[in-house]
Amino acid sequence: SSPPSFLDYVGELFYTQSINFLVPAWVFALVFSLFRSVQLPLSFKYRETALLIDPKNSCSSSRQWVALVVGHELAHQWFGNLVTMEWWTHLWLNEGFASWIEYLCVDHCFPEYDIWTQFVSADYTRAQELDALDNSHPIEVSVGHPSEVDEIFDAISYSKGASVIRMLHDYIGDEDFRKGMNLYLTKFLQKNAATEDLWESLEKASGKPIAAVMNTWTKQMGFPLIYVEAEQQEDDKVLKLVQKKFCASGPYAGEDFPMWMVPISICTSDDPTSAKMQVLMDKPELTLVLKDVKPDQWVKLNLGTVGFYRTQYSPDMLESLIPAIKDLSLPPVDRLGLQNDLFSLARAGIISTVEVLKVMEAFVNEPNYTVWSDLSCNLEILSTLLSHTDFYEEIQVFVKDVFSPIGERLGWDPKPGEGHLDALLRGLVLGKLGKAGHKATLEEARRRFKDHVEGKNILSADLRSPVYVTILKHGDSATLDTMLKLHKQADMQEEKNRIERVLGAIAQPELIQKVLTFALSEEVRPQDTVSVIGGVAGGSKQGRKAAWKFVRDNWEELYNRYQGGFLISRLIKLTVDGFANDKMAAEVKVRNVTYGGN
Repeated sequence: SSPPSFLDYVGELFYTQSINFLVPAWVFALVFSLFRSVQLPLSFKYRETALLIDPKNSCSSSRQWVALVVGHELAHQWFGNLVTMEWWTHLWLNEGFASWIEYLCVDHCFPEYDIWTQFVSADYTRAQELDALDNSHPIEVSVGHPSEVDEIFDAISYSKGASVIRMLHDYIGDEDFRKGMNLYLTKFLQKNAATEDLWESLEKASGKPIAAVMNTWTKQMGFPLIYVEAEQQEDDKVLKLVQKKFCASGPYAGEDFPMWMVPISICTSDDPTSAKMQVLMDKPELTLVLKDVKPDQWVKLNLGTVGFYRTQYSPDMLESLIPAIKDLSLPPVDRLGLQNDLFSLARAGIISTVEVLKVMEAFVNEPNYTVWSDLSCNLEILSTLLSHTDFYEEIQVFVKDVFSPIGERLGWDPKPGEGHLDALLRGLVLGKLGKAGHKATLEEARRRFKDHVEGKNILSADLRSPVYVTILKHGDSATLDTMLKLHKQADMQEEKNRIERVLGAIAQPELIQKVLTFALSEEVRPQDTVSVIGGVAGGSKQGRKAAWKFVRDNWEELYNRYQGGFLISRLIKLTVDGFANDKMAAEVKVRNVTYGGN
């Protein structure tokens, strides 16, 4: 018989429970899923902060995180349990699908979360960041021995896997995709399957060359940069598209010419929400004619930011898109994708950073949380890079100028009719302004923190992180002592983790050392030590240097604690991420050799 519809099943579970996930049905379903799961090669320690919610003291981001994690783990009952991957080479059949379905579930249950826009910021761009590196790997990696498996539990298997499934779903269409998945799950019910088996089922349902298209995405690493320029011919626009491999290190200069079969969707200002043209780009260059597109109409590639590629527009095409950002006629997910592409192109040295910052000014009316979140991350990366130059203070002024208008509109307290995304946006903006030293934000944060500590007016869960990081960034030893006292008194792990993540914002060298010592103390759970050290490394230029030295000095203890697992990889990434000179690159390489490549 046909397997049950996983969407209907998971959707029903979500709908029959409240936002408070502390109910027996949820716990049973999740624990059952975890115990039956076969996808993890090593012991799996489940974090309570990814399962338990306190209705009064959990912040909006924690509620959303729990929803996503539960959706992910439940999805493994179909992708991992009902149908199990043939071998570790096909790990992505488990993790890529679960990472895609978690968003499908949350969107079904909580449409107010606008979760698919958040997917682009959280998974899609994260996968592109890793996959643009020279040492990335394909989605499908030949695994000779189970000891090699830990190496592929990363953003490629999870986030890129989910991203190419999302692209494939869009390319096939929902109806044929569902038919193909039903064929796949039915045929391999209680059996093992390989990637090729999935392609065969989807090909049979859609009649499209799925294997030929998708092999270019799963069997080779990387993804393309599509350069596009337009020429007006009477009432038509002629587009010339060229694809080349996108590299974080700069324009691709390899001797080979990797190519992808890219589903291209194009929209215009006439209707920004639907595709005027859809085509499969199966060669290095492609010329397209868009009929009845006037000179004053803009054109945008990658509608919905679904295709797993970056786009570089000619200067004229980019200029024509700026008004659509200002007047919000370009949908949020497309505004997000556009600025993220620009920042990535600038970081790769392909375009000027000045061009990007000019476009940023067009976001002055931006109301969307996820767009601001992605902008914030990109500005933080730029700020970190500029901390190595004489322009650090200038970028802080720019940050305050960009975030002040939205900060004033939001204020500190929720307004009638506000929802989940407003709470997330308020926390993001206040934290950004506070860290940058915005005077009014700093004064209000100090006042509210004092009332919170004295018990006069307890901070809401959504305001704690922005207030904590603000007072620490501009605090002293008394501030740090107060935060450590709050950590010790907290009876909820979410609050402890919240404090641990922001302690690294403290600026004074001697206090940075105190935080690092705290990271290895018994006060911090071993799995959370990485967050404390990472917070120090990301908190300031001084913190970056101190964290790197601390990791080197305590390497034996840290490595013995985490062995070769993903936490040691995360620790190294967080520690060295902010360095930006050849001297540090050489030192990291030397350390890698010293530690035997671990």
